Amino acid sequence: MNKETEIKLRVSRETLAALRDHPLLKKRNKSGWEQRELFNQYFDTSSRDLAAAKVALRLRRDGEQFIQTLKTRGQSVAGLSERNEWDWYLAKAKLDLKKLDDSCWPAALAELDKKQLVPIFTTDFVREKAEIAWGRGKAKVVIEAALDLGKVLAGEGEEEICELELELRQGEPEALLELAAELAADLALMPCDISKAERGYRLFDASSYSLSLPAPELSAEQSLDDAFRVIAWHLLGSSQRLAEQYRFNGHWKLLTQWLEKLVELRALLGSLGQAAPRASTHSLREALDELLADWRPRLLAGQADDSLRKNAPALFAAELQGNRWGLFSLNLSRWLLARSWTAQRNNRGNRQGAAPLGNWLPTLIADEGTALQLRRYQQQPEDLAEQLPRIERLLVWLHLARAVLDVAEVDRLFGELNKLAELLALQANQPLDPEALAARKAQLIAIGSLSAWRQLVK
Repeated sequence: MNKETEIKLRVSRETLAALRDHPLLKKRNKSGWEQRELFNQYFDTSSRDLAAAKVALRLRRDGEQFIQTLKTRGQSVAGLSERNEWDWYLAKAKLDLKKLDDSCWPAALAELDKKQLVPIFTTDFVREKAEIAWGRGKAKVVIEAALDLGKVLAGEGEEEICELELELRQGEPEALLELAAELAADLALMPCDISKAERGYRLFDASSYSLSLPAPELSAEQSLDDAFRVIAWHLLGSSQRLAEQYRFNGHWKLLTQWLEKLVELRALLGSLGQAAPRASTHSLREALDELLADWRPRLLAGQADDSLRKNAPALFAAELQGNRWGLFSLNLSRWLLARSWTAQRNNRGNRQGAAPLGNWLPTLIADEGTALQLRRYQQQPEDLAEQLPRIERLLVWLHLARAVLDVAEVDRLFGELNKLAELLALQANQPLDPEALAARKAQLIAIGSLSAWRQLVK
């Protein structure tokens, strides 16, 4: 068994061609580019039992060689994935079911009759690969770079494969992200953790590509640093999956959910006080602000204008033809992996970052809630929009970490604050008539009446 650590980056044909001659890859290329045609047949049962168990089984023809491969889903975080992989070299193009024994076959499929496995889709592509190597400090890094161009074919459906795949052979995972980010500074690279197998299944059923990542596992005893990192990875990974699926099918709801994740990421980065000094988050906040400045007005306008919704896929395609979304994703991944927000903070920031989440979160809510000044804005609801960033900082933590609060009605508090944020967003480009002002005031009163609010904001 091998452990595969890799990152997949969706590219255009033009970018794929440019990568071959990119100065960074040319300088570090130790082998030259080798081209091969790869024909892959994937197998599953008619009821997709392997897909349900997060397993991929394929038979590959590489020249005159036949290779049977079993892959498990493993861990995948914001495009950087680790999978367990088993390879067997065969004499002919036929599955060897005896190889699929207890040493590799998932326990969840123990009762499955392997004779039910049938061909379901193919991925046929040309791969150009090269060994990329360099010194990183005192360590050597070796990465296999693969430029893949071809198709996934499933029944009557097909989808183009056009991607850069970077697989770690030697060194630390950070090196994969560093190389990808350096390339993304010049070229449009979109981190994408959908595998070729997942694309095949998606051609059968568009909903088979799961957009819901597991909710972050948080506890009151967990440090703020660890909780922040888990939540940020979750939001980044979710945003990437939503972007990929919206690119695939153009459903408006997915674009609004993508924007919601960016809003939450922006609020999260601004919520930590001295635990994440502003200098450490500056470039990330700046990149997010630029994205939000373009996309927030578009989505608000699109809620009432069908022509704008129809034009959104073309606008999003243009976004992906540039490099800012991919570069932001890769830079945030590097920042999180290296815990860069901890590097230059003072002693007070270190104490705050080490504080148990169960102690820190009530303090954050109390501070932000007090600064929200509900009573003042009940009298001046026309000025409430200036408090939207503060409301969003409250919401991101109440959304993903409220389970650590031992407070009655905390779910309802999240819901009422969310209604207020939605109200402010909807009214952003509208005149504030008496009805709109009354709606703001009523929502503020509803929040202030909750026992959770009174308990947390004393």
